[in-house]
Amino acid sequence: MDLPLSTLQTIRTVAERRSFTAAAAVLGYTQSAVSRQIAAAERDLGVALFERAPRGVQLTRAGGLVLRQIVIALDALDRAERMLADKPRHVRRVRVGAVSVAGTALLPRSIAALRQMEPDLEISTREGTTPALVRGVRAGTLDVALITGRPPFRSPDQEHPPLQQHTVIDTALALAVPSASRHAGPEPVTLESLEGESWIASRSSEDEPQLGVWPGLPGRPTVQHWTRDWATKLGLVAQGAGITTVPADFLPAVPPGVTITRIDGVPAEIRRVSLAHARDLDPTVVASLVRAMREAAATLVTERREWT
Repeated sequence: MDLPLSTLQTIRTVAERRSFTAAAAVLGYTQSAVSRQIAAAERDLGVALFERAPRGVQLTRAGGLVLRQIVIALDALDRAERMLADKPRHVRRVRVGAVSVAGTALLPRSIAALRQMEPDLEISTREGTTPALVRGVRAGTLDVALITGRPPFRSPDQEHPPLQQHTVIDTALALAVPSASRHAGPEPVTLESLEGESWIASRSSEDEPQLGVWPGLPGRPTVQHWTRDWATKLGLVAQGAGITTVPADFLPAVPPGVTITRIDGVPAEIRRVSLAHARDLDPTVVASLVRAMREAAATLVTERREWT
């Protein structure tokens, strides 16, 4: 395989983003330049690396085999650059991806704990959806990912071998309501009492539902505000602009004017946060990550109970 370094980086980025256009934006190329690089690589290798579809691209079987070797080569070059830069050999690096809900409080506290456990561990982070983060782990641009799942908690993708997963915490969903609203009073909140309410929600994608409207709410709820940012969501609730579904255990202290409450008479809606990684990741690093994240989650739960 005799491909330029830039082409190797392009193949890996397209595999992760599943889109020539998205990969071009990340790499600073035009979409046509990315297409030309991939086409040239496919001609040189004599195989198709990607299957084109209206909604994006996905790796072929041959593309998956090529990608694994590309990841090994790029990681080796990265290590060589660090050695030439005279960086201490004991320094290690882990690239962590996290869904937005984990990034509000769980991820920062986990990093603080990791710095105590592994002072020589370099940590970089980035946010994304669960499907995008899983693709990042598969493509080798992430080492681990904090992802969310719903019962029955299947593998996050269909590829083999499956990624290894470690449960960080299971939590029940709750509601964030304005403290001045009737839902914050002594009367229990029921599905019927939520009829006609305005909701604050995140837009869902085809492969990942987002939080906002309570799952299974009957009728056609009105979503008045769309945002993925948790500070914005809670700020809107505090101002009486609507209500929203929250994973209460992961939130930092809520702002004044917001009350966290539960819905009576319905089964608990459980969400799981897991740490996913490839099977060849250093087991000592994995153990430290899992321990730090579980400890951070336990601390958040304790604090949550103290201020409710």
